[in-house]
Amino acid sequence: MNLEYFATDSQGFVTDNDRALEELYGDEENPRKGDACLNVMATRIATVFASLREFPSVRYRAAKSLDPMTMTTFRDMIPTKLAARVWNCLMQYKKIPNFPQTETCELLILDRSVDQIAPIIHEWTYDAMCRDLLNMEGNKYVHEVPGKAGGPPEKQEVLLEEHDPVWLELRHAHIADAYERLHDKMTTFIAKNKAAQIQHGSRDGGELSTWDLQKMVQALPQYSEQIDKLSLHVEIAGKINRIIGDLGLQEIGQIEQDLVFGDAGMKDVIKFFTSKEDVTCENKLRVLMILAAIYPDKFEGEKGLNLMKLAKLPPDDMNAVKNMSLLGQPSDTKNSSTGAFSLKFDIHKKTHATRKEHTGKEETWQLSRFYPIIEDLIENLSKGELSKEDYPYTNDPSPTAHGTSQPASVRQAPEAHSMRSRRTPTWARPRNSDDGYSSDSILRHTSSDFKKMGKRIFVFIVGGATRSELRVCHKLTSKLNREVILGSSSLDDPPQFITKLKLLTADELNGWQMNSLDDIEI
Repeated sequence: MNLEYFATDSQGFVTDNDRALEELYGDEENPRKGDACLNVMATRIATVFASLREFPSVRYRAAKSLDPMTMTTFRDMIPTKLAARVWNCLMQYKKIPNFPQTETCELLILDRSVDQIAPIIHEWTYDAMCRDLLNMEGNKYVHEVPGKAGGPPEKQEVLLEEHDPVWLELRHAHIADAYERLHDKMTTFIAKNKAAQIQHGSRDGGELSTWDLQKMVQALPQYSEQIDKLSLHVEIAGKINRIIGDLGLQEIGQIEQDLVFGDAGMKDVIKFFTSKEDVTCENKLRVLMILAAIYPDKFEGEKGLNLMKLAKLPPDDMNAVKNMSLLGQPSDTKNSSTGAFSLKFDIHKKTHATRKEHTGKEETWQLSRFYPIIEDLIENLSKGELSKEDYPYTNDPSPTAHGTSQPASVRQAPEAHSMRSRRTPTWARPRNSDDGYSSDSILRHTSSDFKKMGKRIFVFIVGGATRSELRVCHKLTSKLNREVILGSSSLDDPPQFITKLKLLTADELNGWQMNSLDDIEI
């Protein structure tokens, strides 16, 4: 059996439909090309379930324009069409010997319309910052190390993947937290090793640079592996911190999150653009795109062009903002039952908030308020509270498939509802390592018994998933005691997503005349 997908990590996969956004959401609808794309995607999704011996109940985001007076677009029907195709493939698999005959897990099919902000906003975790700011090629990071025998520095490629225990421990930590923990690990390493103290002593107690650490590797070969790992991540975290300072990302991140949670509006963005002349074009564009997701009416016609003029952005960037409307509106705040997701807001306090604050969440680190919408959707799905009107079933689940939110201990034994064998995961729950300089304990503790967990939850996002959404799936696996797996047509970092969004239309804006800034409506 062909297994047509790529694993991005132990709880994520992509179907490698890298042009799905262009083929499915382009300004000129092409149902023939779109159907071909969905057929390939459905086949590839189905092979995930074949390889894991899982048979899901399938749910999807319902089309928003189902009233008879409104014409339903192809784009609006994408989750519906994909769900039907996946179901048809799975029905063929039921003929295979030993394939489950009743539902063993849940699959929720979404598209990018449920959350247009997650692919654009700055995500402040170590993993996301690496991808967003360091121009990495896939998981590959290139850095300089001291040359052999005193020669010139050499370039070295390293992979930031789950086999690296330091990466495994810190990838989902806030960048400030990761930086502090790395510093603590190095301090503890030096305190525990006399030879390291001698090396460090030559620095008169000063801070160790990355270069010092790499020289220490040469002087202390017996500790080379530990120091190698630590020095690599100290270098990366230090570089990210410098970029954050150079680009003024804290102020940018603040206005982004204030917009999302309704604490800032159009006036604040205009004030920000007029007072911050040194903000890069890409970061101004990202703020404008978040603004467009929240206030789409402010970008109709010439209003949007005037905002672009205020931000001093080229017409090419305007395409990215304008094309967000092709992804569909995320929700109708006047009538949340017809929207892509249902959230209740305090309309007197935060009229334009796109998501509610998570109560009871202690915000230890600045700019950690943001969360992707799928976090609420997955929690509601697990609790059996996800709207069946907004997220209907493709099939009527069999009676044994109900009640999946019960604790694992009161359900049937796994063998009674699943034909698969649970694998040992390589993800790690947040915990401190047993020693101060090595994170190997993370790897030793990853043999949690998945058989004690409930049924798996699969979420598939058409049009590209984000690092924040993958992080949430790891987090909810621990919280819900159910392995949550994220699939998508691609895994995109903000620069990639913005480039793809620009390709949805030809550049139609070069000939347009921009009017006076006096015309901007606030």
